[in-house]
Amino acid sequence: MMDAIDREILRLTQDGIGIENRPFLRVARRLKISEEEVVGRLRRLERAGVVRRFGTRINPRKAGLAANAMVAWSVSPDRIADIGTVMAESPDVTHCYERRTIPGRWEYNLYTVLHCHDREDVLRKVGALSRATGATDYRILISTEEFKRRPSGRIEAAPGYRQ
Repeated sequence: MMDAIDREILRLTQDGIGIENRPFLRVARRLKISEEEVVGRLRRLERAGVVRRFGTRINPRKAGLAANAMVAWSVSPDRIADIGTVMAESPDVTHCYERRTIPGRWEYNLYTVLHCHDREDVLRKVGALSRATGATDYRILISTEEFKRRPSGRIEAAPGYRQ
């Protein structure tokens, strides 16, 4: 299904493409193929499920969103799909997923991630999600330090980040 050119296209685009009129031109020139072929191959890989999507990734801190929080919710299994859908559709939620509980130790089975301006903003938005869904048992985990994976696989603290 994938050949060496596909793998190289993925390698060259996985860390982002430029904001420019012809963002795939650099990749095409590097591989000595046309831009149309690059785009066609990416579309094929997307249809095959290898590429999930192309999107913009922002640096939340530089965008003024300094309070990052994961919220662990305890939701009845019969309501998790409905509540999860409402939360996932919220513009305040960047990630929403279900996980297994650890009976007797950790009963939280639904997780959301929010990037907010400050702690008060986190509390307001979590309160609004709680009211919108009826989910009232939750724990807010606000980030204290951001770690970044580097190309070498090493993980290190991001410079200048502490809450």
